[in-house]
Amino acid sequence: MPFTLEPSYDDSPRLRELVGRLRGYLRDELLPYERAHGITPESALDRSTLEHVWRRSRELGFYGVSLPAELGGQGLTLVELCALKEELTASGAALSHSVLGDLGGPLRAGAIARHATPEQLERYVMPVVRGELACCFSITEQDAGSDVRRMTTTATPDGDGYVLDGRKVFSSAAPFADFAIVVARMAGSDETYSAFLVDLDRPGCQVLPGEVPMSGQQMEGDLLFDNCRIPAESLLGEIGQGLRIGIGRITLNRLLHCPSLIGAARRAWDLSLEHARTRVAFGQPLFALQAIQHKLAEMATDLYAARATVMTTAARADQGENISAEANMCKLLTAESCFRVADQAVQIHGKAGLTRGHEVEQIFRTLRMFRIVTGTSEIHKNAIAKSLV
Repeated sequence: MPFTLEPSYDDSPRLRELVGRLRGYLRDELLPYERAHGITPESALDRSTLEHVWRRSRELGFYGVSLPAELGGQGLTLVELCALKEELTASGAALSHSVLGDLGGPLRAGAIARHATPEQLERYVMPVVRGELACCFSITEQDAGSDVRRMTTTATPDGDGYVLDGRKVFSSAAPFADFAIVVARMAGSDETYSAFLVDLDRPGCQVLPGEVPMSGQQMEGDLLFDNCRIPAESLLGEIGQGLRIGIGRITLNRLLHCPSLIGAARRAWDLSLEHARTRVAFGQPLFALQAIQHKLAEMATDLYAARATVMTTAARADQGENISAEANMCKLLTAESCFRVADQAVQIHGKAGLTRGHEVEQIFRTLRMFRIVTGTSEIHKNAIAKSLV
């Protein structure tokens, strides 16, 4: 794929049509909706606002578009999904995470479909696909982040069900979710973990305000379980499959975060190019300065390298190949290179780029997080090194 700021996808008619329709929706509907309602990336999100986006995105065929046809989607390839995810963040839309169903929607619930019973599909997964329910995924704890086996939340067998005790943190979409996919350690075991579908209005379960990250986005919550009794049919998959379900999702999730980072960096590059063309200093546009040209060239090169690596890996995954090592490479390269793009964007914008509320400044803070979120760069390096030997 040759480098262009805005890819055309001329070699794929279906993808070209999807991307064209998505750009039109973002430009003509979602961004004007956000402006009319004063919605920014740091706005507190209420359920009615999100449901408006879910419904409209579903009407247009985007909500859950990557799911197989039997789950109401169009069975997109990972390459196609990556292209759409890049377009979403490249638009600068604050609610871009809700168009395909990334935040609490079918992209999150769809990953568990193959482990769910028919009853669980009907009660939990399909309502999420239809935009009627929202879910969150809860595996992380205060002292169990990269090392998830340190989790202390337990599931104790009790009659015809289980009792959950513990606290999960950093659960994206928890503030407005209806249920959670919770991974817990089986009581009395150090190595057995299981996954459960837990309605968040059950007695003994509380959704608590989460920490606000440096991006300012208010979309995380903590889940507190105190003698929370759940029925046997809440078990997702089999006893002992919890980490397989959780970590298996995380591997793919790391790859699928990458196009969103690329889109955000692409937005920063676009804003920087426009600023360099229109800002006059010492009687000439900034772009006339070789130092600025070099920064833009470096930014474009970082974007091209990240996009090419991610798309190549996605294509391999579409062919059924194991991409566990490559997914770590993608996340490492993308997180580091996209942050460099954001850093250069701030430098090009000068004092304006340091000002709270400026779009470039918000992108900078967001992209800085992803050198840690969904696996630190150091954890990815460890995983890559292990795969080499």
